Amino acid sequence: MDVAERIRAHGPRLTAAERRVATAILDAPQAVGFGTVADLARTADVGAASVVRLANKLGFDGYTELQQSIRDDLSAQLRPAAERIREDTPAGTAAHALAELANVRATLESVDEADLAELVARLADLDRQVLLVSGDASAGVALQFFAQLQQLRDGVVVVGGSTVAVQRELATASADATAIVIDLRRYERWVLEAVAVLTDRGIWTAGITDGPLSPLAQQSDVTFSVVAGSIGPFDSHVGTLALLDLVALDVATALRTSAADRLAAIETAWSASDALTDGAG
Repeated sequence: MDVAERIRAHGPRLTAAERRVATAILDAPQAVGFGTVADLARTADVGAASVVRLANKLGFDGYTELQQSIRDDLSAQLRPAAERIREDTPAGTAAHALAELANVRATLESVDEADLAELVARLADLDRQVLLVSGDASAGVALQFFAQLQQLRDGVVVVGGSTVAVQRELATASADATAIVIDLRRYERWVLEAVAVLTDRGIWTAGITDGPLSPLAQQSDVTFSVVAGSIGPFDSHVGTLALLDLVALDVATALRTSAADRLAAIETAWSASDALTDGAG
């Protein structure tokens, strides 16, 4: 985004207060795009004057122009790939690497440690069923997380498929289950409807989405914001993958004893069936 590029360019020259404002902007651009100077100042724990000074230092004529730049970028991100592909964008490995590294860094730096601890504690509770719901775009990343979590514990269910299958899983889910719902930006209706059902049933939900203004965030008990910027027509899911890898790591640590036995049994089964090869033979 234009604002992020300006922040990176001016980073070494920002004061401590201005850096806090800049961090707040990068952590939740959606909230800044539709909030007030006072909202941003409160989030960054600085005075309103620091917000205005940062806007001016970044080359904007006050907070309103800064806010409009963020809104323009958010609108651009919502456009279909068919429109985005027609734009001239930076090409090459270096530009792509910068974008993806920024996605991972911003996503992980925005993690609320208390929310993460609560999610991990629930996933490490072997008596709780786990439901995993994902839109189509993030389905591959979600299935990777499912494969990891399933090797650590029982009771993990992917909710998806036909309306019949989705409603069956939602209707029969345990009331004390934990649900993880993943979807970004152009949200799939069935995912939002699934979250509504989970909410109505009182099932605890963690939303992994693009920010606090996402309809997933509005209905989830905790929210993890993913930064998905890309120099191409498609949103990046590298930040989502990094976040889910972090969750899987913490769950594995919490379940070290039981998970070790489970993983050993899986490895034994793979070895006995000669399921894997190093390609040498």
